[in-house]
Amino acid sequence: MSYVEDLFGIAGKVALVTGGSRGIGLMIAEGMVQAGARVYISSRKAEVCDREAARLSKAGTCVSLPADLGSLAGCTALAEALQAKERKLDVLVNNAGANWGAPMAEYPDEAWDKVFELNVKSIFNLTRALLPQLEAAASAAAPARVLNVGSIDGIRAPILDTYAYSSSKAAVHHLTRVLAHKLAPKHITVNAIAPGPFDSKMMHETLETFRDAIVSSNPLKRIGEPSDMAGVAIYLASKAGAYMTGAIIPVDGGMSTWRGDW
Repeated sequence: MSYVEDLFGIAGKVALVTGGSRGIGLMIAEGMVQAGARVYISSRKAEVCDREAARLSKAGTCVSLPADLGSLAGCTALAEALQAKERKLDVLVNNAGANWGAPMAEYPDEAWDKVFELNVKSIFNLTRALLPQLEAAASAAAPARVLNVGSIDGIRAPILDTYAYSSSKAAVHHLTRVLAHKLAPKHITVNAIAPGPFDSKMMHETLETFRDAIVSSNPLKRIGEPSDMAGVAIYLASKAGAYMTGAIIPVDGGMSTWRGDW
């Protein structure tokens, strides 16, 4: 094995990616499967999760574990399902999330509950439930990894009316720092990825309307590619990222460096 392969390799690692059947989660899951990890993907829609796991299995090992993480019971059920299959977990990717957009005067109270339950509380509940498996994989030389998916909307004020979503992603970033501090003595690192614009179901309508404006305002003048997301996740899961914890990493083409309207 070459130095680079040893530094960035994740072959043989066990990973769980929530929200792994579409969008950002699927980009991460596919990259990790192709890099040789044994990947479990979870999503609320079992048929979609099963279909994508079967497709990804053509390139490696991917297993479907459907779950609805919008409640403590759902997080517990997913943890138990993984525990029945794996003694240890090297990488947990907390990606499952929801958005809700509406004008301020019409913004419903239930949006805050739904979005925060899935985007923030599920990260805490699932990470806590899987601590035994993460600890079983962890050592000082090779920590277990938790990767939380935040957003540049949690770094800068969003243009669209996504009050609960942007606030929840800011909470994800701070929860990442809190968990990083608390879990470091257990040899578990916790970092967050803050994506900018990527082609995903969550961003589909926005890109349909504003793609040209978003591209022109992006310092790198493009929308993110799946390899951009897979690359940073693999780095954080590999030996190369072993000494990083509590970081919030924008993957946005530079959009978080300024506050310009589209």
